[in-house]
Amino acid sequence: MSDLLERFCRYARVDTQSDEGSESYPSTEKQKDLSKMLEGELRELGLSDAKMDQWGIVTATIPPTMETKTPVMAWAAHVDTSPETSGTEVKPVIHQNYDGKDIVLPGDKSKVIKLAETDGLAACKGKTLITSDGTTLLGADDKAGVAVIMTAAAGLLADASIKHGPIRICFSCDEETGRGTEHIEAQALGADVAYTLDGEGQGCIENETFSADQATVTVTGYNIHPGLANGKMVNAIRIASEFVARLPWQTLSPETTCDRQPFLHPYVYEGGVAEAKIKILLRSFDSADLPKQAELLSKIAATLEAEHPRAKVQVEIKRQYRNMIEGLKKEPRAVALAEKAVRNCGMKPKFESIRGGTDGSRLTEMGLPTPNLSTGMHNFHSPLEWACLEEMEKAVEVLIELAKLWGQEKA
Repeated sequence: MSDLLERFCRYARVDTQSDEGSESYPSTEKQKDLSKMLEGELRELGLSDAKMDQWGIVTATIPPTMETKTPVMAWAAHVDTSPETSGTEVKPVIHQNYDGKDIVLPGDKSKVIKLAETDGLAACKGKTLITSDGTTLLGADDKAGVAVIMTAAAGLLADASIKHGPIRICFSCDEETGRGTEHIEAQALGADVAYTLDGEGQGCIENETFSADQATVTVTGYNIHPGLANGKMVNAIRIASEFVARLPWQTLSPETTCDRQPFLHPYVYEGGVAEAKIKILLRSFDSADLPKQAELLSKIAATLEAEHPRAKVQVEIKRQYRNMIEGLKKEPRAVALAEKAVRNCGMKPKFESIRGGTDGSRLTEMGLPTPNLSTGMHNFHSPLEWACLEEMEKAVEVLIELAKLWGQEKA
């Protein structure tokens, strides 16, 4: 087993599932289990400044191998996995020399990664794939990124002939809850440019993301024994259901949009007769659309309150992140050198706009230009998730090539 594959499987077995309902940071203490492991491994590699802070965020510095002052580059990935699918007792399954057929996952044979329904799978025939056993997610988002960074760091530290400037490493928590940079200060990170390793496939450079807010709709009703409810009960579940039903879905939902189209996405519904809550994602590549989406939610709430005068329907909007494309103009070399690195590694760069976000969205907004790069992961947030070892290896090559290229730049 290659060092990269062994690292990835070791990290995947650590349960780091985050919890969107938690108010703490990290949202789950178990994220620190992997953070502590990474701090120890970075120290074993010889990075004496490696540390995990009180928030579970790990940082370290790969020292330069040249005296010329160059820009400081950072590599970032997140240790947490999606709240949507269990990360407990992950059992990585290695499929060597993939035969190009549907993949039946051994722990739950009803879970099948179907060739006809899975982008990128056919191109991986003959390669080494990694899946879970089907009872959990794999966690390649973003443990593939973590493993790629650790392997690239080990490669640079083992070969002093590679000329490069200082490189900062940062592993964050709670990216999946939208809070990954909550306790990261871009200035304290000490970098001029950064790259998140949090993209799928290979050769992709993601230089644009959604702008994003989150809405929490709280419906307050009145509960009483149903036998005594006539003229008294106000059922929050019914009113919340009406709220969801009045959201546009034929033109403004994830199921019916693609490419650069915006959407509203109700994704959490919980509560009872007395109170019900709905969480809704607001997404658009144009941040000016977000207030319009919020206004639509407020109008639905006002209409329902008028129809149900004894109920209360409140909409709370929380800012999440903004499209990184504008902030990347601050340092044009961030994308230009990523493109050159991908080409130098024998691939054709693919520029993509993410219908989502990364820690790089917030870091860029905070003044640290941070495009997102491929890691070889696919089908993330699902038990049908998989990763390709050869694509992960290419991601390592790209990082080492970036180290060389930035080592030729002037600060």
